This record gives sequence, C-alpha cells and structure tokens, in this order.
Amino acid sequence: MTLHSLPLFHRIAGQPVILLGEGDAAKAKQRLIERAGGKIVRDMAEGIDAGARLAFIAHDNPDMAQGDAIRLRCAGLLVNVVDRSELCDFTTPSILDRDPVLIAVGTGGASAGLAKILRLRLERLLPQGLGALTKALEDAREGMRARWASVADRRRALDAALDESGELDLFRAGSEAKVRDWLTSGAEGQSGRFEIVLISNDPEDLTLRAARLLGQADVVVYDAGVAAEILSRARADAVRVLAEGEVPEGGIVVVLRLG
Repeated sequence: MTLHSLPLFHRIAGQPVILLGEGDAAKAKQRLIERAGGKIVRDMAEGIDAGARLAFIAHDNPDMAQGDAIRLRCAGLLVNVVDRSELCDFTTPSILDRDPVLIAVGTGGASAGLAKILRLRLERLLPQGLGALTKALEDAREGMRARWASVADRRRALDAALDESGELDLFRAGSEAKVRDWLTSGAEGQSGRFEIVLISNDPEDLTLRAARLLGQADVVVYDAGVAAEILSRARADAVRVLAEGEVPEGGIVVVLRLG
C-alpha cells in the first residue's frame, strides 16, 4: 500500500522561507510561516542566495505561479503553490496543536475543507492536558532508560501505560502527574504470541483488539493471502515474516490468519 505523500515535520525556526504573492492566501501562508518561526523573504533571488529551502507561491495569475514554481524548483527548492496541487512538492496540513504534540491532517491537496473539519473533530476528542503529559514523559526519559534497558522494553511498557485504562491513559485527566509513580510501580509491557483470524482483507473489519495488537507488535507473521492494507496497520519497524518462516523470539508476536 503506497502513500501519496511522505508526512514530515520541517523545522524552519530562524530559517529563510520564500513567500511570493499578495492577498488573503498569501497572508494565511505568512501566518503559518511566522507561527513556525521562519523568516519570510519576498524576493526570489534574495531568498535563493540566503539558502532558503522552502517556497510558498500565492499568485492570482496561474501563468505567473507556474513560472515561479519552475524557477524555484530548478534552484533546488521545495515549492507549495496555493490551489495548484499539481505544482506542489509539498502541501500544508490542517494542524492540531497540543504543544509539543502536533497532529497534521492532510488530504494531498484534495480538500482543505475536509482536513479542517477532521481537525476540528479531533480537537474535541483530544484532551488539553496532552501536551503536559508529553513534557512529563520527556522529563522521564532518563528514568525510563534506567528502568528498561532496551528500546523494545521501554516501548512496550509505555504502550501499556498509555493505552485505554493504563496507568497513564492519555485520555484521563491528570495522567501527567502520575508519570513518576508509574516509573516505580513495577508495571511491565505486554508480550507473548497472539493469533488473529481475519474475516476479510478489509482493514475496516479489524476488531479494536486486532488493530491495537498490530500497532504494538514487534513481529507480524502472516499468511500469503493477507493484503498489504492489513499489514500497513502494523508499526513501520515491526518485523514481517511470511507464515512458515523463522520467527524471532521475544516481545509481541502477532499471527495473522485468513479465516
């Protein structure tokens, strides 16, 4: 299963960013760049000489927009052209901010309106304290390394703690105040072998338990007929092994069978 775009978070604080054009669309891009700490450059040549890596184009004239996009791309910059997704090297998502947590919702330029409404729905679901919990976990990183020596052990322990009804359930108010107690509680992450019998190759038919296990699995063992759309629900760094192959030991092993 392919992605139409590779989602990235680009740090531009203190960096020059070219912005061409006037009007409401240009002002919206200006606010976005300034919010991320970028230094706006209005002149193309000046921006290229300053080492800009990104450019936003908001011309009303489509021919001017296309010409500037070509010139900037030839100069090695990544370009975003307002309302011209076919000319874009990158698109700007709708952003949900729970500093330091950022959730970006994008549609590849297909519908900014849909991305916005989805972001607003998520705003109502995610607690305001999510940022505070994130910062508490950042402060606890050395303690986590001391408690769990391996990356895999730390990840499994944290998965269990942050999950629904876990010690640090991210939807429960006040979880950020419980991080210190969690580090000394003796709680360990889940491990073992779990078999999932799929009723179809449609990801929509996955149960909540199956989706959660796939998202946490260290190893995914699968029948030859299991669709890529199902396998894509597993962690990107999970080991994938065709059934009858050699299965690594340890952690969470999820076996996918077609019913």
